[in-house]
Amino acid sequence: MRGGGLLVAGTTSDAGKSVVTAGICRWLVRQGVKVAPFKGQNMSLNSFVTREGAEIGRAQAMQAQAARVEPTALMNPVLLKPGSDRSSQVVLMGKPVGELSARGYHGGRQKELFEPVLACLEELRGTYDAVICEGAGSPAEINLRRTDIVNMGIARAAKLPVVVVGDIDRGGVFAQFFGTTALLSPEDQSLVAGYLVNKFRGDVSLLEPGLDMLHGLTGRRTFGVLPYAHGLGIDEEDGLRVSLRGAVRESVVAPPVGADVLRVAVCAVPLMSNFTDVDALAAEPGVIVRFVDRPEELADADLVVVPGTRGTVKALAWLRERGLADALVRRAAEGRPVLGICGGFQVLGERIEDEVESKAGVVDGLGLLPVRIRFGVEKTLARPVGEALGERVEGYEIHHGVAEVLGGDAFISDDNGHGLEGCRVGSVWGTHWHGSLESDGFRRAFLREVAAAAGRRFVPAPDTSFGALREEQLDRLGDLIEEHADTDALLRLIENGAPEGLPFVPPGAP
Repeated sequence: MRGGGLLVAGTTSDAGKSVVTAGICRWLVRQGVKVAPFKGQNMSLNSFVTREGAEIGRAQAMQAQAARVEPTALMNPVLLKPGSDRSSQVVLMGKPVGELSARGYHGGRQKELFEPVLACLEELRGTYDAVICEGAGSPAEINLRRTDIVNMGIARAAKLPVVVVGDIDRGGVFAQFFGTTALLSPEDQSLVAGYLVNKFRGDVSLLEPGLDMLHGLTGRRTFGVLPYAHGLGIDEEDGLRVSLRGAVRESVVAPPVGADVLRVAVCAVPLMSNFTDVDALAAEPGVIVRFVDRPEELADADLVVVPGTRGTVKALAWLRERGLADALVRRAAEGRPVLGICGGFQVLGERIEDEVESKAGVVDGLGLLPVRIRFGVEKTLARPVGEALGERVEGYEIHHGVAEVLGGDAFISDDNGHGLEGCRVGSVWGTHWHGSLESDGFRRAFLREVAAAAGRRFVPAPDTSFGALREEQLDRLGDLIEEHADTDALLRLIENGAPEGLPFVPPGAP
């Protein structure tokens, strides 16, 4: 039996599609509905590794958690990982298949991917009661409609009803709803069932006359007005946003357990990837996390994190141009804590040999760790488990660089105490493992080490559970949908599709 479905589109990028999709998934699973998320094509530097070793967008992995199902490659068959303003690595069914320019991708390759993407959606619909699909950008990007495989292209092929989300906090949401609808062809418009207002502040009664006029103009209703909720979010697709970090900092009211706070500075390197690694640090009471791009901003930091990046050599050059490289070298010489994660780990090593990502050849690293990096064609995608600082640690690996550790101590060991991964010299640590700080015991042990090296009287809270905090966030998203959307109407859409006889709004697609 084929399950129902819904496409959550948006008037713009960052209108709230990811959040609404996750919220609908959590609301449905709480009603006993077996539900899965789906996004045909995602462009993001924040990715995740599934248990079968497939790379997908982190937003889809978080939506799967909202749906209480294990994420798989079916949920995000095409992932684009930008390497510059003009090109991206194409990841198909969790594996990289090449690097393409935007022109090359939209000029032909994207059309080739349509059938595999549709097949993934149909497989999910054959397994689940409902599949909640997330669009990308806006469905009214008329220059890309011909090759679209994520918005109205997939909605038309799968006969999915569409709800358009608009961010009213930005202003102009009525024009966005009307214009988005009016720029679609009659066939596409027939699937647009209505709208969802996101991030509304104030008295909803003041908005209702506008919603009535929008209904009169388009013949389409608004399915809900979601209030502005501070600190809500799931893992972002791109941009310098740390959703859970912001949420936890606003919601945690407990003071630091110890006498001091701990200040963490994260170097905002170019093509920063998986910056969500630091969310778990900010979940700790008394830990203050900020992103920096100037050397003087490292002066009062107790820990500096060099995060992952899709361009290791580019990030290294950026650190040097900004004076941050010299500041990191000085910190290491003074015994002040530095942590490198994935690309950040590679930057801290002695030498990088790269004929794959940047094709820059041999480049000197910062020399803070006795590690040499050689980029291989094959990408490492794994979900490893080990032990560090006496605690169990889990993570995931996404990298082309292969590390040859020539000295120091292993950062992470196997169950028998043998070095498994990463490197540590004094107060400088490096690891390829993303997500390791989400392991509560390890994170607390690491922060105790940082505090001791920094001379701070900071004490990690004994009961902070990152997993529990994330579950609370997802439940809050489900609450938003349940309390502020017409869930009966949404369920009818998911089960029955778009209503018949929706009027055409001129002028339509050019």
